[in-house]
Amino acid sequence: MELRLLNKEELTILYREEMVYDFPRSELKPLSGMLRLMDRGCYRPLIALMDGEKVGYAILWLPRAGEGALLEYLGILRGKRNQGLGGALLTKLQKEYPGMFGEVEAQDSSNPAENNLRRHRVGFYLRNGFRLLDYDCALFGVHFNCIYFGSETDDRKIEAIHRSIYADYFSPAHFERYIQLPLHPGEEIHPAPQWVEEEEETS
Repeated sequence: MELRLLNKEELTILYREEMVYDFPRSELKPLSGMLRLMDRGCYRPLIALMDGEKVGYAILWLPRAGEGALLEYLGILRGKRNQGLGGALLTKLQKEYPGMFGEVEAQDSSNPAENNLRRHRVGFYLRNGFRLLDYDCALFGVHFNCIYFGSETDDRKIEAIHRSIYADYFSPAHFERYIQLPLHPGEEIHPAPQWVEEEEETS
């Protein structure tokens, strides 16, 4: 499997043709935010190829400190699923981006079918070498379990790097309003719309 970095035009096509169907709106940041992060040089939208054919994608957000990577989105293209490609893609990413951490929607939905789907998602990562971290987070009103793959055993260090991703991007006021990282046990999740860029909030 080969990974190739997408340019902004290619990411736009991927977003509109695949990602809007693969992720609920509450979990999908606006395309404008992704393009802004690409301009900052800290975003890695990757397409996965097998024998030159596109089969999947991964999008990583790199912290300024240069340690680890937030695996924001992972997907296999429609028509290519259920062939073991998701695990193969994770294995490739684990070799190229040591110290990956991520967010998987927590199983606290009132819909049993939705909870089962979320359980399946976190199980996929655990079967592929990730572990659950000892903290959760809430981003724009959505509760996530946090996962990690790498050699670091101190969850506080991972949490600090994880937190820095958002703290370096948002103003302190926007961070305080929409980002709960960590989400403490019993803490009420702040109600929020889907991901909101700061200029969208004030326009």
